[in-house]
Amino acid sequence: MTETLQTADIARIQRIIPHRYPFLLVDKVVDIDGYSSGRGIKNVTMNEPHFQGHFPGKPIMPGVTIVEAMAQTAGVMVGAALGLEDKNALIYFMSIEKAKFRRMVVPGDVLELQVETLRGKPGAKMWKFGGKATVDGDLACEAEFMAMLDLPADAVEG
Repeated sequence: MTETLQTADIARIQRIIPHRYPFLLVDKVVDIDGYSSGRGIKNVTMNEPHFQGHFPGKPIMPGVTIVEAMAQTAGVMVGAALGLEDKNALIYFMSIEKAKFRRMVVPGDVLELQVETLRGKPGAKMWKFGGKATVDGDLACEAEFMAMLDLPADAVEG
């Protein structure tokens, strides 16, 4: 039996995570396989504010924003799997480990953000993820990161 993979367009993403411009760093999430894995898509454009200063004349997406885009992808994946749309969930970074940067990401690139859950399950507050960001199949960044899921008391079913 094959389960249908979920997707999240920009409208659904904004119902799951609180991030907004200029810090919403994922355009859609596809291939959401429950809370185990998902793939985010980030279309990198010159209009993003960090390119004004990073770096003038040679725009490069900052590594920390790539890791943040992976984390947002993980948040959308878990939120979609757990039905957290419109629940006002907050997700906080707890740690970033084993981060490595292999390729520059520049305007015009399509960043693919593959994330998988390493530790976490429904009802857990702490989650650990592994992520890889690629452009045209080339590894740009990889990292492991932990996050805490904070739900308002009225969002918890029970």
